Amino acid sequence: MSNSINTSLKRVLVIGLGQLGLPVAKYINDKGFDVYGYDINSESMRRAQEKIGIKTTTCFRNFDIYIICISTHNPADIASPQIDGLLSVINKISMEANNGSLVSIESTIPLGTSQKVFELLEHRLHVVHAPHRWYSQDEEKYGVNQLRVIGGVNPCCLKLGSEFYTGHSKCPTHVFHDEEIVNHYNAQEEPNKTFNASTANFIDNSSIDNNNQMNSQAYSQSLEIPMHTVSTIEIAELTKIIENSHRYLQIAFAEELYLYCQANHILFPELRDALNTKWNVEILEPRRGIGGHCLPKDTKMFLNSSKFRSKILQSAMEVDYLYRDFMTVRERKLITSVANLTN
Repeated sequence: MSNSINTSLKRVLVIGLGQLGLPVAKYINDKGFDVYGYDINSESMRRAQEKIGIKTTTCFRNFDIYIICISTHNPADIASPQIDGLLSVINKISMEANNGSLVSIESTIPLGTSQKVFELLEHRLHVVHAPHRWYSQDEEKYGVNQLRVIGGVNPCCLKLGSEFYTGHSKCPTHVFHDEEIVNHYNAQEEPNKTFNASTANFIDNSSIDNNNQMNSQAYSQSLEIPMHTVSTIEIAELTKIIENSHRYLQIAFAEELYLYCQANHILFPELRDALNTKWNVEILEPRRGIGGHCLPKDTKMFLNSSKFRSKILQSAMEVDYLYRDFMTVRERKLITSVANLTN
């Protein structure tokens, strides 16, 4: 595979033009790249054309960069993970893409998916995972260009991905000067190849100053997104699903505390306000249960990522079920009481 982007080529295809893909396509287009969009839903493609002027296509040929932003939930159950659609897209890329192109998976994926994608692409394309942290309700503060995590299937993939996202191929020195990590990469390479941590197209020791910082090469065009580089793509995969699992835990604890207050005749709002006066405490406000698809789906991805079963996450799911049942019963009682008053 080629080790650098030809900066005269900048054709990007954003695959998936929904809640995440549409702002991603807009951001990349605003940065001056030649951006196209694809979505299985023709209405989504029409909206992308009308709203942000994105050209759309059903052909995956002759693109330098593919950014995957498709949903990874089961269409029949949005709280359950499924990557069939993503793998279908990868098969199409494999058949039509040029060798050496960059595939960036921004969709949330289960552990091990990126390596599987690399195999399906027959090692002909570069693969990175740069999970999104975009928040639709506050795009100004938590938009596409906030600090992100990136990992590559191998060092040359990570180099290429870093060039595209940040404008340079800088990678933290701690990532490639740790013996355990170097051995990890060596184990993945061909037997007659060795990953040299001091070069590897990432680090030139002559460019590291006294502060152990790198004066990395800048590239003429990039997304200028700050990226936190990790040593393996598996860490990038886990980062996103654990972030959302942690959020799930926070909400579930608030739900359980609410149930505790109800059982013991304690005013939850007043207790919550008192607790949150401490600098390192943040009790959330429980609402109608842990909804949407991201938190439940990604928590299940994390639970399914290992033979070790997280007891605390399983308990959190049970708490959410109990809380939902409690809120449903309370709502029914309220409706009944209102009905009796009006009769």
